[in-house]
Amino acid sequence: MNDIRRTILWVVFALSSILLWDKWQVHNGRPATFFPSPAATAQGPQGAGAAPSAVPAATGASGASALLPGQAAPAALQPASERIEVTTDVMKLVFDTRGGSIIHSEFLAYDEAGRPGKPFVLLDDSRERIYQAQSGLANPQGAPLPTHETVMQFSGERALKDGENTLTLRFESPEIGGVRLVKTYTLERGSYVIHTAHEIINGGQQPVSPQLYVQLVRDGGKEAGETGFYSTFTGPAFYTPEKKYQKVEFKDIAKGDASYQKTSPNGGYVAMVQHYFASAWAFDEQTALENSARQVSPNLYAATMLTQPRLVAPGASETLNARLFIGPQIETVLEHVAPGLELVKDYGWFTILSKPLYALLNWLHSLLGNWGWAIVALVVLLKIAFYWLNAKAYASMAKMKAISPRITALRERYKDKPQDMQREMMRIYREEKVNPLGGCLPILIQIPVFIALYWVLLSSVEMRGAPWILWVTDLSVKDPYYILPLVMALTTLFQTALNPLPPDPMQAKMMWIMPLVFSVMFFFFPAGLVLYWITNNILTIAQQWIINTRLGVPPQFNLPKFK
Repeated sequence: MNDIRRTILWVVFALSSILLWDKWQVHNGRPATFFPSPAATAQGPQGAGAAPSAVPAATGASGASALLPGQAAPAALQPASERIEVTTDVMKLVFDTRGGSIIHSEFLAYDEAGRPGKPFVLLDDSRERIYQAQSGLANPQGAPLPTHETVMQFSGERALKDGENTLTLRFESPEIGGVRLVKTYTLERGSYVIHTAHEIINGGQQPVSPQLYVQLVRDGGKEAGETGFYSTFTGPAFYTPEKKYQKVEFKDIAKGDASYQKTSPNGGYVAMVQHYFASAWAFDEQTALENSARQVSPNLYAATMLTQPRLVAPGASETLNARLFIGPQIETVLEHVAPGLELVKDYGWFTILSKPLYALLNWLHSLLGNWGWAIVALVVLLKIAFYWLNAKAYASMAKMKAISPRITALRERYKDKPQDMQREMMRIYREEKVNPLGGCLPILIQIPVFIALYWVLLSSVEMRGAPWILWVTDLSVKDPYYILPLVMALTTLFQTALNPLPPDPMQAKMMWIMPLVFSVMFFFFPAGLVLYWITNNILTIAQQWIINTRLGVPPQFNLPKFK
């Protein structure tokens, strides 16, 4: 039974290592080693300056497919577009007068990974990346209306002035089909939220019923230099009050297998998600929407929301408001932008545990002022919270260690009689009141909590560029001198040495080889995650030492013989 307990722990440990290695392979652009998935065919993004002609399809109440027109005017007949660079205190945006679209964004408080002083770029239209936020009008009757391809007239300031808290930009289309579209963007100091107003002006002689569409267009490539030893989700996501957060894989869109709620009578949002950062169009709950995700070209995808038709009488106007978020995934900020937007910071299955752990970590940071020390403090609090569970586990292990010589003698005496050996072992367990699984179950209970904390540390943009002490200047990247991974390896081996060796020589060797392999993997992990494991190891060693000493089982080092 003692072997069963060890086997369960090693299975959990080995499976975790396999999953981490598999995700690392995927993250680095190589096929998965253990769980391969079909590779999606993809081509490079369009060249620099290319405006993706994403023509979204939406299904109306009748079920007919209505194409959003892209023929506002033949490109050759339209005036040349202009790029408008706008700066606030937190970001720089580039608008294109073609459609009034946002085609480039830089975050002044976040640097590119490994490039200090160079602001991080999210939206872009370079040769390496196509990623834009677009909007326009669709006509169910098919007549041309202003779209994201229509060249518009810009007016407004280009920088947030000292002493002012808002910056307003205005893009006005020419009249097409008797309709003008006026887009007004309002940027606020210290905010990554852009309030947008789409005013539909009917200058014709007949009533019109246009639909407003908003969309995020992006190529399907992974982020270059993405930090982490695992593969994060990159792609569109929809949120509706009915089905909540729904991720959509690029490969599923390409195959036509994407699953998400196609209609939402009560608002929602569409987002484009990647590690640490996101963009999202959001409507309030009074707006009925139709959602779509489609492949525009071999490596270009669009995620779109389309409003219901709005009747605009001749000479009248109608304004539709939306919020556009372009920024870092700061959970406390996202919660106030739109309902459910904080879910773009994806914790996977462990959201129910990760959210309170993040709240606690954030609170500790507010007290200590350093994310590294906040990580240490959080692990200390978790160890205190689970002390009674660990005490039971180590007490059970200590009892098992005390009767280990008797078990070993039984194995030798009944090595050819397995049934008699099992019967005698169970007799000893009953007499000594020992549960062979008593040391395993308390540890298994804690595993989900520590995995949830793992995801918190790897998903939190607050770790990006956050220093700890001395040489650790960024908790989101690996230790440049590998000091923390070395300490991690030493503490792991020290902890292994405190555990009793299995009777089987091969198991004893594996008991040392597996932690060593696991420790080597940590040389590629972000420093914040390694710090978390080091703190956990040190506290575990101290706790095990104290509990064993109190139980009268003095700690001793058990080293295998590698022959």
